[in-house]
Amino acid sequence: MTAMVELEEYRKKRKKNQNTVFTRAELRQLLDVYSRRVASGEWRDYAIDYYGPVAVFSVFRHSFDAPLFAIAKSTSGKQSEYTVFSNQRKLKRAGNMLDALDVFNRAPHLVSSR
Repeated sequence: MTAMVELEEYRKKRKKNQNTVFTRAELRQLLDVYSRRVASGEWRDYAIDYYGPVAVFSVFRHSFDAPLFAIAKSTSGKQSEYTVFSNQRKLKRAGNMLDALDVFNRAPHLVSSR
C-alpha cells in the first residue's frame, strides 16, 4: 500500500534539512582563482566539504598538508556570508563571493621585519 504525503509538509521538512552548497556560479569563481594559482605553482590540490549550514572550499600546497586557505559559505535564511580563512585567522568576510575572493587578487607587498 502507498501512504499519502502532503506536499506542503514534505517541502517544509526538506527545507529544514537542506545543506548549504556552492552554486555553479560560485564554483566557477572559486575554480577561476584556483586555476590561476595552480598555473603559477602556488596551489596543488583542493577539497570541498559540506557541514550542514556551512560549505567549505579548501586549498592546499600539498595533498597531505593542512589547508593554506579555506573559503566558507554560511547561510542563514536567504542570506549567505562568505569568509576566507588562513589557518584560524579570518582574512575577509563578505556578502558575495567576488568580494571575498578579492583577497587573492591583491598584489603581494613587502612587509617590514621591524
